[in-house]
Amino acid sequence: MRLFTNYYETAAVILFCIGFTTMMLNKNLIKKIIGMDIMDSAVYLFLACQGYIEGRTAPIVVDGVQSVEAYINPIPAGLVLTGIVVSVSVSALMLALSVRLYYRYHTLDLDEIIAIAGREEV
Repeated sequence: MRLFTNYYETAAVILFCIGFTTMMLNKNLIKKIIGMDIMDSAVYLFLACQGYIEGRTAPIVVDGVQSVEAYINPIPAGLVLTGIVVSVSVSALMLALSVRLYYRYHTLDLDEIIAIAGREEV
């Protein structure tokens, strides 16, 4: 069974499921942000696993070897690095907005924030 030979891909899928359920089942905004960060990490792990090929090295020409078959594809690594930068920026923005929501409503429970905001409009 290939499920148990692809350890990293299996771990990525499990991490993604953990992050997804954390986002969907928790009402606390900080826990939702943590769930999204776990999902991001799972996607990066999966991309890194798909970009790695056993027996090949990083695409840096050493000893005059210029054969394409000697190196891995650098695009998945570039995507992972770009994704990490974007993920950190988005997480920082969401945490800053969560702080502002807490100052305004004195809670991080999403249902309570919606209820209080609904009462303020009337």
